[in-house]
Amino acid sequence: MAKRDYYEVLGVTRTATEVEIKRAYRTLAVQHHPDKNPGDAAAEEKFKECAEAYAVLSDAQKRAAYDRFGHQAAGAGGFDPGFSNIEDIFDLFGFGDMFGGGRGRTRSTVQRGSDLRYDLEITLEEAAAGKDEKLRIPRLETCGECAGSGAEKGTTAESCIACGGNGQTRYQQGFFSVMRTCSNCSGKGRIIRNPCKECRGQGRIEKEKTLELKIPAGVETGSRLRVSGEGEAGVNGGPSGDLFVVLHVKEHETFERQGANLYSAVPVTFGQAALGAEVKVKTLEGEEDLKIPAGTQTGSVFRLKSHGMPALGGRGKGDLFVAVTLITPKTLTKEQRKALEKLAEVEDTDFNDASFMDKVRNIFG
Repeated sequence: MAKRDYYEVLGVTRTATEVEIKRAYRTLAVQHHPDKNPGDAAAEEKFKECAEAYAVLSDAQKRAAYDRFGHQAAGAGGFDPGFSNIEDIFDLFGFGDMFGGGRGRTRSTVQRGSDLRYDLEITLEEAAAGKDEKLRIPRLETCGECAGSGAEKGTTAESCIACGGNGQTRYQQGFFSVMRTCSNCSGKGRIIRNPCKECRGQGRIEKEKTLELKIPAGVETGSRLRVSGEGEAGVNGGPSGDLFVVLHVKEHETFERQGANLYSAVPVTFGQAALGAEVKVKTLEGEEDLKIPAGTQTGSVFRLKSHGMPALGGRGKGDLFVAVTLITPKTLTKEQRKALEKLAEVEDTDFNDASFMDKVRNIFG
């Protein structure tokens, strides 16, 4: 939507004086102030529109450019009014306490502590069973010597005289009221004359803490466990951050995992595959018997129900899928060779059936 003419927005003529522009803006700002029109989005937009018009027309250089070229004077991005939201307008133009101080803001020096991340590697078996792990976490903790105040025992921090403890100072330039970070206290709002020797006035000190973490069964690589309040200590009484433990499950020599299901392979001899057999199969819980029916082909897959990974929250278990791999011996005993030679004399060597050709196509296709 095209911007309205700034003079039209403020309801003044192009020859209006600086005083008339200020007066018009103040009247409209009071009329459309958000505290006077709670929940009224239209009034809020008008409030911002008036502030933008005033920011341009109250600046001699911007006003001259606007009078000559209109909105195009600032290029495609438009004029920079010096604010991006309602709160910025309150700070820039000093309307914070217009309706009884509801918008007046004191800069808080209380800060929440930072969150921490800890990467932990576990085995597939540990991921399946769950485990209790002890973690040693280096972090910033509240200084015990000064209880986080930063001041030496028996002394206290003083409120900054320059900013009155707000951490910001207000500069009045005509109708403008601009807030800046206090240079005397660097925005902290207080001055420490006698800093604590233990933490050097910081209120926090680096320590290492041992935590016990319960890893639930069924976690996988990328799972995050949140430990509330075990991050770094806050500043000036602020709450502590949180600790996030990111899990990495090691690759397993036997199993490949896909979600809650596991996949593995079992080697069988030609005789076992041809005649059928019962073989031992590794699972996470130990060994299980797997019945191989006669005539089993290499690559055949068998399912062992509920021998996979547990689902998080205890909602059942996945399955274990076992692929049969036919093993051809590299060396033969005399008895084995004689037996195979007799078999070769009577075995069928016609492999032109459709099912065999389909397998060939799958291999090379």
